[in-house]
Amino acid sequence: MITESFEFEGIPVNCYRAGGGPALLLLHGSGPGASSIGNWRPVLSALAERFDVYAPDMVGFGKSGRKPAAPYFDYALWVRQATAMLQRIPQKRVGVIAHSLSASIGLTMAADQPRVAGIMTTGAMGAHFKLQPGTTRTWTCPRNREQLVAALSGLIHDTSGIDEAYLQAREQVIFAPGYADYFDEMFGGDQQKYIDAAILSDETLARVQCPVLMLHGREDGSFPPSCSEQIAGKLKRADLMLLSDCSHSVAVERTPTFLALANEFFDGLLNNDNGG
Repeated sequence: MITESFEFEGIPVNCYRAGGGPALLLLHGSGPGASSIGNWRPVLSALAERFDVYAPDMVGFGKSGRKPAAPYFDYALWVRQATAMLQRIPQKRVGVIAHSLSASIGLTMAADQPRVAGIMTTGAMGAHFKLQPGTTRTWTCPRNREQLVAALSGLIHDTSGIDEAYLQAREQVIFAPGYADYFDEMFGGDQQKYIDAAILSDETLARVQCPVLMLHGREDGSFPPSCSEQIAGKLKRADLMLLSDCSHSVAVERTPTFLALANEFFDGLLNNDNGG
């Protein structure tokens, strides 16, 4: 795996690259210490055996730069960043895997970008739900490892998956100087407004013409499965799978299932799109 960097709207962006062949763009979520490594570490190497993987850290997360001025929660900026990342990928058609908040961002991008061949989402946001205690824990930055474990326990059904490597990947982000205050301001005030900011309109969903595969854990109490169910019901070409013994972090909790479904889905969509 290599690390690339580029500037987006004056902000440095970090992006991980691995593999070759058909292109996949991976967009991580917004939880405590979220980053491409924190979100996709269990699946990156396996995906890179079949695909040319691009996994950027979104602005304000991971090793990418932070917004210089509030508001730090900036849905429109993240859509522009995802679109700019898509434009940097040379292949004609690109598959997208997007988690949580980025599922909404990825679908918004796909509504206007015909180069998106298909989207696989995990734990999607993008429809209305009431703020849950677990959502609040997700959007409150931990100040120590004990608080981090408590927050992650609301996102992972089997907490044995919270191992040392998983914790360290997130601690590198949240314990960076000044980051906890930045994150808490990003999700400050009435957090219901951040759920509502990600709601996808019927008009946007009607413009999504590519196939969509949505995965959601049945035990996800922080970002409920009803969100994916609502979205799938309004998409023209959507399959929805609810996974047992799984909460919000599908790539971590159900890694073999995630990989099997991703390989089948994107092999079918991208196997004739190897050219630049």
